[in-house]
Amino acid sequence: MAAFPLPRLRGAGAFSLTEFRVQVHEGIAIFTSIMTQAVLLIFVRILAPPLFEIALLGSLIFSVFTLGQRVLNEAAYIRVDHRLNQLYLASPLTPDSYFVGISVGVLMAYSLPILLLVAVAVLTLPFTPALVALLLSTGFAVWVFTSSLGYILSTTFRDMRAIWSQASILYNLFGVLPPVFYPLYLFPSALRPVALVLPPSAATALLQASIGAVTLSPGEVALAAGSHVVEAAVLFAFALYWARRTAMER
Repeated sequence: MAAFPLPRLRGAGAFSLTEFRVQVHEGIAIFTSIMTQAVLLIFVRILAPPLFEIALLGSLIFSVFTLGQRVLNEAAYIRVDHRLNQLYLASPLTPDSYFVGISVGVLMAYSLPILLLVAVAVLTLPFTPALVALLLSTGFAVWVFTSSLGYILSTTFRDMRAIWSQASILYNLFGVLPPVFYPLYLFPSALRPVALVLPPSAATALLQASIGAVTLSPGEVALAAGSHVVEAAVLFAFALYWARRTAMER
């Protein structure tokens, strides 16, 4: 990985549509993907109305972040239970397209619940072009990071039963404990730099600052934005490399 590996995406579009059609048959999973966020928003709206906008922005980022867990589940399911990855990768489909195809297919299938949250945000938040641009850019970076992480982790599992517990703990640990659903200023000040380098909380910190909910110094903005972009790019590059390596090994 001396240089950023350019993706070779032969067949990615067709495989993305294949994954999308597979995912949309899991209607219950798609419906329940925002249940945690919806319940939390209802409680915040009733018990702490001033924090609703922050929780709503956090729900959007968290919904995107958990797409990585869906990628992990799907990639591991294909490989462990059905071994269809061997069939896919024996075709003209490249390893890069296999990884990207799963990620894009999951994104398309789970976009409806996310769009529902976006609709609530449009009706609630004072949207400006700057906020829209920031939400799109941070959401995209979080999706790239989490999808790459999910695919890489999927290759480490040999038992599907372990995924439900271990993956859920991991994604909830990084998506709930840091200041994603609550203001950054409530996070311990000594650990604030940690929150600003974790992709979900870094994204929400920038969004919270954009609506005036928190104040970030120029250094903190640079730390959150820089780490956000660098981590997404590095992990995406490694996921491409890892997809090619594991495809050759199998």
